Amino acid sequence: MKTATGAAWLAEPERGSAAAIGLISWLTLKLGRGATRWLLYPVCLYFLACSGQSRRASRAYLVRVLGRKAGVRDVLRHYHVFASTVHDRVLLVRGRCEEFDISVQGAAKVDGILAQGRGCILLGSHLGSFEVLRALGHFKINTPVNIVMHEDNAAKTGRVLAHLAPELQDRVIAPGRPETMLRVKECLERGEIVGILGDRPLGGDRIWPCRFLGETARFPLGPLLLAGTLGAPVVLFFGLYLGGSRYEVHFETLVEGETVAREQRPEVAARWLERYVEWLEHYARRAPYNWFNFYDFWDAGAH
Repeated sequence: MKTATGAAWLAEPERGSAAAIGLISWLTLKLGRGATRWLLYPVCLYFLACSGQSRRASRAYLVRVLGRKAGVRDVLRHYHVFASTVHDRVLLVRGRCEEFDISVQGAAKVDGILAQGRGCILLGSHLGSFEVLRALGHFKINTPVNIVMHEDNAAKTGRVLAHLAPELQDRVIAPGRPETMLRVKECLERGEIVGILGDRPLGGDRIWPCRFLGETARFPLGPLLLAGTLGAPVVLFFGLYLGGSRYEVHFETLVEGETVAREQRPEVAARWLERYVEWLEHYARRAPYNWFNFYDFWDAGAH
């Protein structure tokens, strides 16, 4: 087990202006999703032309997951799926879930935990839309969804969404702070959901090498060390965008909920992490254009 000396994705600047993001959001709420969907095409073409590093990272990932050469059309499709989920976030944070066709698989795994009065950790990734989970929890099942999330890398988008749904910002927990574990513990004790994205290490994170799409990449061990420390159940979450207005949500049980002795936590957490990565690869192959890590995921992990 090693400690990450940095996080390449944090160094990637957020493109686009806050004014442009705000304008598109306002138009979407006023005119509707269908009337503003065309705006995504010029945005995607701009990114295709101006973001060389993320374009190369997209192609490198697509070659791995598709098992063939990836061309410009593949990269453009990759960008468009990402832009589509960001566009949909505007409506999801406002609770307009009825505008989407969302199928849910495995929800009983979460319902069973919550019915016992226990909270749980939902471990997700930058595969698909995490906002679907927060919308379902907040507006459909009336269960608070707290998210451990690093906001600085997408601060412009975050500010716009915070303006649209300020009540959701109270549920954001900053990672890597002295109070982070305490806040997570309090949420779990109240029987709430804590969502964590488990595929991007922060600088200083404990990391573990796992085989992913044919080559070793390094994943953060912290979320699963946290689960072992608190004895929290862990359910994996994947909210896949399938095109149009369709989303497919999958839940997979990873950990039933057991407190692990301190000396055993690294070994046990690593075993859980390897199972998480196996599921991540499974769903990446199921919905390959849903991968939203636009940096060199494997090379960055090797440093």
